[in-house]
Amino acid sequence: MMNKLLLTFSLWFSVGISMLLAQEKTITGTVISEADNSPLPGVSIVVKGSTQGTISNIDGAYTINVPSPETTLVFTFVGMTPVERVVGNQSVIDITMNEDVTSLSEIVITGYGEQLKTDLTGNIAKISGDDIQNMPVTNFEETLQGRASGVFVEASNGKLGQGIKMRIRGSSSVTADNQPLFVIDGVPITSQNVGDPTEASTNPLSDINFNDVESIDILKDASAAAIYGSRAANGVVIITTKKGVRGKTKFNLNYQTGVSSPTNKREWLNAEQYVDYILEAAGNSDRIDGVPIDDPDSWTNYAIGRLENLSNGTDWRNGEVNTNWEDQIYNDNATNNRVDLSASGGSDKTQFYISGSYLDQEGILVGNELERISGRMNLDHQATDKFKFGMNMSLARTSNNRVSDDNAFSTPVQLIAQAPISQVKIDGEYNSNTLYYNGLLDLEGVSRSDVTFRNLTNFYAGYEIIPGLVARAEFGVDLLTQNQDRYYASYTDGGNGTNGYGTSRWTRVFNYNTKAYLNYDFTASEIHDFSVTAGIEFQQSNTDVTKVEGQEFPVDDLTKIASAADIAGATSTLNEFSFLSYFGRVNYKFNNKYLVTLSARVDGSSRFGENNKYGIFPAGSVGWIISEEGFLQDSEVLSFLKLRASYGITGNAQIGNYDHLGLYNAEGYSGEPGLQPTQIYNPDLTWEKTAQTDIGFDFGFFNDRLTGEIDYYYKKSTDLLLDVNVPGTSGYRTQTQNIGELENKGVELVLNGTILTGEFKWNSSFNIAFNRNKILDLGESDIIDDGSSRVMNVVKVGEPIGVFYGKEYAGVDPSNGDALYYLNTADDPRGTTNDFDAAEYITLGSPNPDFVGGFTNNFAYKNFDLNIFFQFVNGNKVHNVGGVFQFAGDWFDNQQIEEVNRWQNAGDATDVPEARLGYTNGGYGRSSRYLYDGSYIRLKNITLGYNVPSSTLNRVFLSSARIYVSTVNLLTFTDYPGWDPEVSADYLTSNSDGSANNVIQGTDFYSAPQAKTITFGVKLGF
Repeated sequence: MMNKLLLTFSLWFSVGISMLLAQEKTITGTVISEADNSPLPGVSIVVKGSTQGTISNIDGAYTINVPSPETTLVFTFVGMTPVERVVGNQSVIDITMNEDVTSLSEIVITGYGEQLKTDLTGNIAKISGDDIQNMPVTNFEETLQGRASGVFVEASNGKLGQGIKMRIRGSSSVTADNQPLFVIDGVPITSQNVGDPTEASTNPLSDINFNDVESIDILKDASAAAIYGSRAANGVVIITTKKGVRGKTKFNLNYQTGVSSPTNKREWLNAEQYVDYILEAAGNSDRIDGVPIDDPDSWTNYAIGRLENLSNGTDWRNGEVNTNWEDQIYNDNATNNRVDLSASGGSDKTQFYISGSYLDQEGILVGNELERISGRMNLDHQATDKFKFGMNMSLARTSNNRVSDDNAFSTPVQLIAQAPISQVKIDGEYNSNTLYYNGLLDLEGVSRSDVTFRNLTNFYAGYEIIPGLVARAEFGVDLLTQNQDRYYASYTDGGNGTNGYGTSRWTRVFNYNTKAYLNYDFTASEIHDFSVTAGIEFQQSNTDVTKVEGQEFPVDDLTKIASAADIAGATSTLNEFSFLSYFGRVNYKFNNKYLVTLSARVDGSSRFGENNKYGIFPAGSVGWIISEEGFLQDSEVLSFLKLRASYGITGNAQIGNYDHLGLYNAEGYSGEPGLQPTQIYNPDLTWEKTAQTDIGFDFGFFNDRLTGEIDYYYKKSTDLLLDVNVPGTSGYRTQTQNIGELENKGVELVLNGTILTGEFKWNSSFNIAFNRNKILDLGESDIIDDGSSRVMNVVKVGEPIGVFYGKEYAGVDPSNGDALYYLNTADDPRGTTNDFDAAEYITLGSPNPDFVGGFTNNFAYKNFDLNIFFQFVNGNKVHNVGGVFQFAGDWFDNQQIEEVNRWQNAGDATDVPEARLGYTNGGYGRSSRYLYDGSYIRLKNITLGYNVPSSTLNRVFLSSARIYVSTVNLLTFTDYPGWDPEVSADYLTSNSDGSANNVIQGTDFYSAPQAKTITFGVKLGF
């Protein structure tokens, strides 16, 4: 009986298995990326509704058995939009995956870890490296303009490699640096000016090849940034470079070439207009003095003599020479060329990314050029199942042929002040008999060479102690060596009346960082998710500077200091600082909808007094994913909604390395060595603190077709570092103390939309940020004003930092052509006077914009794609400091074309005063006459590309090919009458010690406009 039962069971089992096998089907295929047609290894392929699945191999290939034709396969990969396919009667299913444009699915770098944006309780803006690829600019920060809400980036002028101002949620300090902390592959890098403090700032970020960048994560609120403690008050920019992925080796070659030109030119008086203007101005001055114009001592006779001299023997009366000096400023052949070659790939255990790049960019100003050669190697190796190590290393050599600062007659833009009746050259040589020094002489007789070598390297090792618990150690180095060589021939302005003058300045910055930390991710009871980070970090930076100057060179071809007969001076300095830090963070998620993050950092710094060496910087934040609640889970409109709130304290330690110490200078006296006290001791000096509150919503509508975020924040900075007057009996004038307060508050909005899908695709992104900055307290004073006769920026309680403070221009008296000013007195606020001294100083406007933002549209149709990106800045004022020379008419400088509208006869209605040679009539003095609205909208970037079809590529053994044309700064819409509204005169952006000047901003003094660039490129993959 038992045997019969067994036989019957066996027969039924065999029949069942046969029926099952008859239904089961094997599916094969390949998964590729739509972006470059490259295979995607590691894609998860799962039978929907089950745990059955597989992953694609290094060639993107997969094989999977499915139970029936009705089976649905789900393909998922990080950063890609999931794909579902019903099997049907297919046996081969090839899949093309698109990048996931939904920001909610992004992985953001949080500092010492990473997190899904859906689980984030802080505010971190993420920018993909693809968004900034191949932009024809030299500075990394310029690629970020308008791309992240609440991040304001402004170039000082159009010179290559110059300093860039970057503000995240406003300025948090008056005297300490307001630049964010930059971290590349885990290494806090040197990003401040290390060049000669007597010159305009250099930009260490010019050494970075942004085509190697995978992503940029900008930590904006205290919850996100507090893990960086005392250096996070200005935000943190985390840059992650590209890594290799499993799969066959892929090569990418990119070449682009283009030309640049000024975004704007201005119109100046021609020779005839200039002569009429000068003679009229001289006659007006004679009238005021009561001197006949034919008197030998009259202004008119003096003017005629000067015109004779400036015309260099030509007939200035009939316009024989009519030089447009602005045409001499610019390089008519400002080309740029760039080549990038990279290789990436790897096996299951080892992945690599190797790249090399060459950039040669000529500036729009004559004599300005930048060249960069760089290479990178990123390597990751899985030694065992538990142990992994690797490195990220880059090398760069950047050579910048600079032009002089804005405030120098030798700078090209100041050529516009020359008289149009003067010749550029005489007998083939540059004319040296011009109104001011002819800056074109520098093209042949001056060398300003900055050469920087940069090595950024980070080694890491990680070990999984138990599942979820990983120990990681890192050692990083940022080694920067800069050589600034200057040579001025005897006939140049900088020759100092010698037979040649030269300087050589060597700077070496050795900045190293080491850290060790633990990351532990685990889940308890299936509803409690934890991620814990704890570690220790140490950083030290040493800056060595040696400068030598020499004069009396035998010939101009020998420009090195060794050839100087007279070593005129030499100096050397050493500066050091260090940080010792302990940090920790806990991320907790309950039931996939309630979120909590707690973090803290303890920082010790050598920059602060012995009574305040260490500080604690805590932060906490919470989040509620409301869309996970039952009452919203079935919503067909709202697909995601999260409320988050945070509070934390961060610090600013970017001050002098020794401001807390009692300092002495070595001074000789009667041939004997000695010491001279120079700085009073302050053992209580500590860092500035910024407390920040942030409340925000993240949202998604229509299955995340529309996503975005909105935030309100309030930042209050206390213990500002200011120089305070001390009793004269101490033997000192000032002492650096912690005193003063300021605030920033604002609103940020981000919208991302997938507008059209299908064959024609349209994605759009918009961001806008409003910020209000206010000085709350300055101790015993309510204003800090350096008393400049022209620059109007001050620090004033109740006003934004750097507010313009001066006298209000009221136009022209129609009866006599006098410049008028509003009295602004209590008795007569709108009365006018022609006596500048009688008018009261008032607040005239702010260089800080009311709001900034950007608007991006991406279109794709078949193999074509188009990206259009606008950047905008609104509500800021720009002060044309050079206006006192370009519109005043009190000397022989050529004038802006608007001077043709000057007052000439009684009854004339105009804002341009009567021209008076040698007299100040609305020219000098801090007034609003040259203060303008600096708002602008800029077509920052357009890129049109064509991806060659794969069917064509197969014939030429290429995996991808793309042809594109790209523009930067193609159009600028503004009411600013100067060259460019994006400006801050370079000689005013730094203090005498080379540190950043936060107060003087929004100034224009013969500052070069930004460059408008068009490039053509081709990118090949093989």
